[in-house]
Amino acid sequence: MTFPATRDEGLRRLKAFVPEAGHAYAAGRNIDPGPGRPTAVSRLSPYVRHRLITEKEIIAAVLAQHDARAAEKYVQEVLWRTYWKGWLETRPCVWARFCAERDHQAQAFAGSLTLHEAQTGQTGIEGFDDWVRELVQTGYLHNHARMWFASIWIFTLKLPWSLGADFFLRHLIDADAASNTLSWRWVAGLQTPGKTYLASADNIARNTHQRFAPKGLATEATALTEPPLPGPIDLVEHRFASIAEPALLLITSEDLHPESVFDATSPFVAAVVATDRQRLWGEAARGFIQAAALDTTTRVSAFFGCPTTRHDSLDPERLLSAARAAGVRRIVTAYAPVGPVADALADIASRLAVEGVTLVQVRRRWDERLWPHATKGFFPFKARAMASLAAGAAIGCP
Repeated sequence: MTFPATRDEGLRRLKAFVPEAGHAYAAGRNIDPGPGRPTAVSRLSPYVRHRLITEKEIIAAVLAQHDARAAEKYVQEVLWRTYWKGWLETRPCVWARFCAERDHQAQAFAGSLTLHEAQTGQTGIEGFDDWVRELVQTGYLHNHARMWFASIWIFTLKLPWSLGADFFLRHLIDADAASNTLSWRWVAGLQTPGKTYLASADNIARNTHQRFAPKGLATEATALTEPPLPGPIDLVEHRFASIAEPALLLITSEDLHPESVFDATSPFVAAVVATDRQRLWGEAARGFIQAAALDTTTRVSAFFGCPTTRHDSLDPERLLSAARAAGVRRIVTAYAPVGPVADALADIASRLAVEGVTLVQVRRRWDERLWPHATKGFFPFKARAMASLAAGAAIGCP
């Protein structure tokens, strides 16, 4: 299974999938036929994760061929991604808590035979060991397999959920701070307190076409607990109508399609595509982003008509030098949501400010409209989002 890292490939896959996004997807979305075999799911996640294509483009394409009821399951799946982003954006402490727990558990389980067997696919659990090999070799797992995997990791193997989430982050091409962390929390019974997901042999056998029927799985799933979380914070607006003065455009791995964020007439004197290996978790994601950066550099240069260079790190000194070479005191970039790139940009902004250079983050209108609704559960969010889509308030926005 390969994922050519270009926007054109993402659009090609979207076009091929759209006819199947209605009843065919709804009927087959839970079935994992195995790597390299035809499937009902779109396999667009690496492209939308790094916004080579966007949620808006995907939903618009689907609703152009299907009515909202027929395409409800797929549209809902795309909206889950937006919801997770918004939920974590309003509760950034959850990301910090995950990172701290991951580091603590890594020390506590250093030398653990069970952890070693789980990470190397030697548990003897049918299906689970196969998914370990598939994940490591391809950088991808079917969404349903990810749920089974997480459930077995937590409730059968009794391993810390944070180390499982970290294992996914280190191998998935579409590794994402929000979707990955919060999905693992959901399986563990933390995200929706008390509600867990328990994998069963019957469900796995039915939805893998009898490829796997693991024995010895946990029959109970006691929800994990944690100290209470603080309430959601209000989002600070990061939407700017236009870029009024000459600026340097910065593109990060969080958003590789600035053409749909900024107008072609924006006064960008130069652009930098900066993809930092240290801010990506695994080799699969790093390889994808390295190739995608080449594609993005070509597109950005042509679209904005400015010289575009690539940097292999998010280094404040190199950005400062690029701004000085361009003769500007402002660097503009698409907003980076909670995660390693956002952490890096916060540090960079402080360093640049000392030299009189301002770093401006611009949030997509899609996110600006929908993230504030992610304050409670998914289904209230979905109702608000669908109403917004029906009214055309979000669907016509980048």
